[in-house]
Amino acid sequence: MKIFISADMEGTAGIAAWPEVDRLHADYPAFRALMTDEVVAACEGAHQAGASEILVKDAHESGRNLLLDRLPAYVTILRGWSGHPDGMMFGLDESFTAALYTGYHARAGDAGNPLAHTTSRRIALVTLNGAPASEFTLNALCAESYGVPSVFLSGDATICADASALVPGIGTVRTLTGFGPATLSRAPVDATRAIRDGVTEALSRPFASCLPQRRDMYEIVITFCSAADAYRVQWYPGARPAGPCAIAFAARDFFDIRRAYQFLTH
Repeated sequence: MKIFISADMEGTAGIAAWPEVDRLHADYPAFRALMTDEVVAACEGAHQAGASEILVKDAHESGRNLLLDRLPAYVTILRGWSGHPDGMMFGLDESFTAALYTGYHARAGDAGNPLAHTTSRRIALVTLNGAPASEFTLNALCAESYGVPSVFLSGDATICADASALVPGIGTVRTLTGFGPATLSRAPVDATRAIRDGVTEALSRPFASCLPQRRDMYEIVITFCSAADAYRVQWYPGARPAGPCAIAFAARDFFDIRRAYQFLTH
């Protein structure tokens, strides 16, 4: 069993404010450790379920967050950003048995987490085929394009609900619930226990219902907070204005969507 883990931070138990996920802020080291705890718990749960190989993509901000000396010996880690369109899923291919997600968070425009966003705080909303899309939406569809099921996610209550709607068979662990600028969180030690057990359980079930539905055509619409950002990226081949602050792009192959998104949002 070969497992891929995409690790984000804004859905880590206890998170409540942007300084806590900012590597230049004094609050960051404590929450970096909590992020690492959740990733290690996911690795341990996967190993207990029979995983012989685990690749972790550090997928928050700089891509250099996890405390490396805490990782189990059977784990390899992909740090930093290559620029590949797979982004938070870079390193995944058809050889993996399943994908897991830790520290995930509500999408841009959602009230489920004070740190809700989709890729960038410059983006107000992302829709895919007319439905609001989160980072998980894009990443689970990336995994699906390789035939890899998305079997487990931990994060805030909203992203857990959204993940279950997109991938009915996915196992989830709720770490926190947002209330405006506040969060109600489970204790980190309880979250790590639940993640460890949840991953083991998720990997012990059939994966048939853990693939999101593939579409014949995809259209992504990115609404920026600033009209200037939308104007700047409208020159990407195939992109078109979809409002004063919005850019649309359509394609049959989801890789083309991922590639456009990479260039339109950076």
